[in-house]
Amino acid sequence: MSETTTVDARGAYCPGPLMELIATLKLVEVGDEIEVLSSDKGSANDIPEWVAKVKHELVGINEKDDHWSIVVKKLK
Repeated sequence: MSETTTVDARGAYCPGPLMELIATLKLVEVGDEIEVLSSDKGSANDIPEWVAKVKHELVGINEKDDHWSIVVKKLK
């Protein structure tokens, strides 16, 4: 059964949210999802680009009131 882990990186600036995602990926199992909450607009571009490069799955990206919610699934 897959789990979802939330990383609250609101208030951190690039590359902080991406670095927190990378650190969390090392701790979760294949098939688990990580939701990154980021108030840094650059994360909406940087994280999906990195995820595609390293071959994980971008599940979704949504702009909320004051932040982005970016969900990534660990594939390997």
